[in-house]
Amino acid sequence: MVIDVLRASTTMATALAHGASGVLPVRDLAEARSRGLALGPAAITGGERGGRRIEGFDLGNSPLEYGRDRVAGRTVVFTTTNGTAAIDACRDAREVLVGAVANRTAVAAAARRLALAAGGADVHLVCAGTDGIETREDLLGAGAILDAAARGRTATDDDVLDPDAVLALADFRGVVAAGGDASDGGRTTPPPALVEAFRGAAGGRNLVALGMEADLVACARIDGLVAVPRLDRTSGLLIADGAARG
Repeated sequence: MVIDVLRASTTMATALAHGASGVLPVRDLAEARSRGLALGPAAITGGERGGRRIEGFDLGNSPLEYGRDRVAGRTVVFTTTNGTAAIDACRDAREVLVGAVANRTAVAAAARRLALAAGGADVHLVCAGTDGIETREDLLGAGAILDAAARGRTATDDDVLDPDAVLALADFRGVVAAGGDASDGGRTTPPPALVEAFRGAAGGRNLVALGMEADLVACARIDGLVAVPRLDRTSGLLIADGAARG
């Protein structure tokens, strides 16, 4: 499960939630351009370098840009500095999912279902980080997903977590407890303490410097999405889990 909360994971899940037929994650910028040209009007290009929209691309890496009017029925050819590189690094896994705070309950359920179907396979939460360095926002995203996975389970059937997962879970729970959930659980108005934690993290500081602070709120909406990007081996696309797979 690849986690790049600010912002690639949230953006890809948003695109699928708003009707994109698929997201094609591409690591290399030149390849992204060529794939977009090859697909023609059926595709839309999106992504960033240095946090900013790539010159000549249709969209950047803000989930706020990926409305239904822009992406419905189209393939999003997508490349980012960290998120799509992390997906590329995980292609040998049995399954690849994309997780975020925004789809945490849905992605936790999908991961559990797929792991059980594989006979109890391990689930690896891969935090994309920034330029190879772990970042708190992604660890908080991992903690949010682990928190959702633990709901309704008892001490006798707890998942086995490694030490890093234990720390991530404790950090997320501590942040949310400090700020309190919004009345709808954070779907519309996220916990202020979570937004503040994002603002102080490496990725959040970059977004604030770029004038993209609104993205912090969009990426902190707990369970605001139910779409789970899942890699389809045949097409190479991330499609919504549960969609028809060729």
